[in-house]
Amino acid sequence: MEMYKRYFKRFMDVVLSVGGLVVFLPLLSLIVIYIYLKTRKNPFFLQKRPGLNGRIFTLIKLRTMDDKYDLAGNLLPDIDRISRWGKFLRETSLDEIPQLINVLRGEMSLIGPRPLLPEYLPFYSDFHQRRHEIRPGITGWAQIHGRNAISWQQKFDLDVWYIDHYRLSVDAKIFFQTIKKIFVKEGVNYSRSTTMPWFDGTN
Repeated sequence: MEMYKRYFKRFMDVVLSVGGLVVFLPLLSLIVIYIYLKTRKNPFFLQKRPGLNGRIFTLIKLRTMDDKYDLAGNLLPDIDRISRWGKFLRETSLDEIPQLINVLRGEMSLIGPRPLLPEYLPFYSDFHQRRHEIRPGITGWAQIHGRNAISWQQKFDLDVWYIDHYRLSVDAKIFFQTIKKIFVKEGVNYSRSTTMPWFDGTN
């Protein structure tokens, strides 16, 4: 198990990420062109996230929302800004493909706790801060146990469980369960909204 954690997990990350980028490059190119023609903006969504040991890196995803503002100049809620094509990208997880670049850079792993916003860092309990002890992942233990359909606290508990128990068999289960959930579109949205609610340490 230690051999897997020290060497083989990273080796598999690199091999599978390279393979994934090669396979998805034609589709990714078409999606990028489509998003640009629809929005005339950068097709990629770039956002700072905490990674291993809380170190900040730039997460890469595909843009799924329009920039729509109210009369006061404030951005509308997510549910009002997500586009029809953006909803499709989220439901199929195609918006996550560029994160394979983050994996190749060593900022992420294919499997691990999902990287969240830096603004959440002060609100984690000491126990839940442990979710930063390993590289964050594109998918993880929490994602196959509810994804956005469970509470923050449940999600963080699952993340810490993964850190204490991950090995090749666990990662293989997460990998194949993730593929299954993508096809059945399970747990994509949180209730009626398009994203999880803001985490403030009480929810």
